[in-house]
Amino acid sequence: MSGQWDIALRDIDFALGLDADGHGEITGGELRARHADIAGWALARVALQRGGECGLEVADHLVDDHTDGAYAVLLRLSGACPAGGGDLQVEYRLLFDLDALHRGLLRLGLDGTSQTAVFAPQRAQQQFAAAEVSRLAQFGQYLVEGIWHIWIGFDHILFLLSLLLPAVLVHEAGRWRGVGRFREALVEVLWVVTAFTLAHSITLSLAALGLIELPSRLVESAIAASVVLAAANNIKPLVEHRRWMVAFGFGLIHGFGFASVLAELGLPQETLVLSLLGFNVGVEIGQLAIVAVFLPCAYFLRQTLFYRRGVFLGGSVLTLLIALIWFMERAFDLKLISS
Repeated sequence: MSGQWDIALRDIDFALGLDADGHGEITGGELRARHADIAGWALARVALQRGGECGLEVADHLVDDHTDGAYAVLLRLSGACPAGGGDLQVEYRLLFDLDALHRGLLRLGLDGTSQTAVFAPQRAQQQFAAAEVSRLAQFGQYLVEGIWHIWIGFDHILFLLSLLLPAVLVHEAGRWRGVGRFREALVEVLWVVTAFTLAHSITLSLAALGLIELPSRLVESAIAASVVLAAANNIKPLVEHRRWMVAFGFGLIHGFGFASVLAELGLPQETLVLSLLGFNVGVEIGQLAIVAVFLPCAYFLRQTLFYRRGVFLGGSVLTLLIALIWFMERAFDLKLISS
């Protein structure tokens, strides 16, 4: 067997401490000096079995660029298994003891079949058969990853919440008051969510299919800027009655952010449309779950000073500050609060 394993430099530095001189940057010399340590650390956290334990070794180390920064690429992984047929069992535990949000993305060619998988702490060990994966299983896998991505995509969540916070309020004579009926808030939320969904589904599909490509730094910076503007609009309302237009406009940018996840995971060509649909549906399910929790609570508290001053105004100010830091980090390649 042979393969390639890409590990983010920031993750290796987090686990092993590559920055020997403490200057905040990892040099080529520092990386080369730790090649043996990196290989030993990584190989101790992956195991393959096919008729018994498969032996693996790292033949070379190079550095490559991915959508979210520099990666240490362990090229030409090679090894052999006791059996040349049957199921392949893969166990992956890299960084799970340090970061529960870490995910391992696998693209596997097994006896002429192409398969993809995502490893997580609760799915650290998976088994692969030398046969075509069912379309339903492929759809289900990407659906789950879509749900997971929206739940850990804090910038996407903060943007959505910034648009939903005023949904249970009405701005009149320079003041905010609670809406009279739940239906008013629900209609507003449906407009916002539908617009956001439609917009990011369009650009996610176009980007995932390779029809449009934008630089990752531009996309991530624009996403942070969208959160800044959405939160600022709550503090000083400029767009009051057509927030769905804001959701649609910035949703187009957020779609490119979703697409970067699929770019790393890889869409299987034989089930391209189905996998893309699964990821899109998963994102929407995750999004609707957030709305289902948020809206009833916000409506119940809408007339209280706690909601208007603490949740709405205070939450918008806090969101604005966090998003400003994100924007500075992404636009100017700084490290302020991110690891």
